[in-house]
Amino acid sequence: MKDARRRQFGAYLARLRHDAHKSQRQLAAMLCIVSDTQSLTRNDVSRWERGGRIPDSWLPFIAEVLGAPAVELERAAAYARGELEATPFGAAVVLAELIPPGDALTPLPTPIGRRVGGDDVARLAARVHGFRLADDVLAGGDLLAPVFRELNAAMRLYRESTHTEAVAGALLTQVGELAQIAGWIASDAGQHAQAERAYRIGIEAARQADDPPLVANLAGSLAYQLSNTGHERAGLDLARAAVDEAGRDAPAKTRALFFDRVAWAHTRAGEAQPAMQALGQAHDALAEADDRAPQWAYWVSREELEVMDARVFTELHRPLRAVPLLADVLSRYDATHAREVVLYRSWLAVALADANEPEQAAEEARRVVSASVNMSSDRTASRARVVLHRLRDFAGVPEVRNLLHDHGHLLSA
Repeated sequence: MKDARRRQFGAYLARLRHDAHKSQRQLAAMLCIVSDTQSLTRNDVSRWERGGRIPDSWLPFIAEVLGAPAVELERAAAYARGELEATPFGAAVVLAELIPPGDALTPLPTPIGRRVGGDDVARLAARVHGFRLADDVLAGGDLLAPVFRELNAAMRLYRESTHTEAVAGALLTQVGELAQIAGWIASDAGQHAQAERAYRIGIEAARQADDPPLVANLAGSLAYQLSNTGHERAGLDLARAAVDEAGRDAPAKTRALFFDRVAWAHTRAGEAQPAMQALGQAHDALAEADDRAPQWAYWVSREELEVMDARVFTELHRPLRAVPLLADVLSRYDATHAREVVLYRSWLAVALADANEPEQAAEEARRVVSASVNMSSDRTASRARVVLHRLRDFAGVPEVRNLLHDHGHLLSA
């Protein structure tokens, strides 16, 4: 536990240094100047950031050089030493530990590309939004290669071109937005390590662009993946951190989205009451009059929040609340969004099974399985297996028995 806390402090210190645009060598040199000593080297700073040692006597000087609140540094160090039980921060520490600084977006010392301007940014933004719209109707496996080609090209454009400071910020925003959709697509294709890499690059870009809601969207997307892949506690910590990162002044639609992800993270962690509270906060946020929503939040709506409500109710085994919501949403949902329809039907099938309606559940399950086998989506394939597994409890019901006879082999896939 102590080692983990020291590593967490080290990651936090590395984030502070990175945000101050200082190398380890520069930080060591500046600390020597302000402390009037020559005893500190880059290796000492590296040891701190790896969690090998806590720089107790250096904390006031670190705060001075990096422009960080001394009180926060002291509390972080106390937590690392085991003197505090609760994590002293929200977003700062969690994001520092899970999203360490990287150099994928460091501009080249001497740019080798052409000068780019606002028109180039606009064209990139149009392509980014095109991938969002494509993701609405295509599965991850269909989009994986092209979206990562586009992400790599966008990163090269930023690193290798010359541009004004304003254009640089706009490019970084588009890199962050593209990284978010690339991560989402990779996750849907079952490429979770590739998705995490994209999310981390995006967070770095959004931080450099000084766009807290975009940072929160990327962090929340990664939190969603963590919650769904056996890392429930890390997912919950990161989902909460995303809310803190966005802040209370974030656009209403984005806050609704971030609270929805917190609700799901609590649900996956088996925490019913906080999940329900977060659902309420999501609806309250969306009810606020606010027209500042970024383009990437175009899909957040009351209907989408109701889908999350229903998913939470299903996971918490409250089918009487889940079934009517899902049935209503599916009756109005655009059939061209085939993957989402399959996913929502999978939740309906589980909720019907929980409601002791195995015949109806088997009917929905057959639709889920039949559609999912033709999709290059890990999400739909995984949900099909969940539904089949749930219906095994009703193997004596003819409709379920026939379903398992036809598709039971998918449980061993």
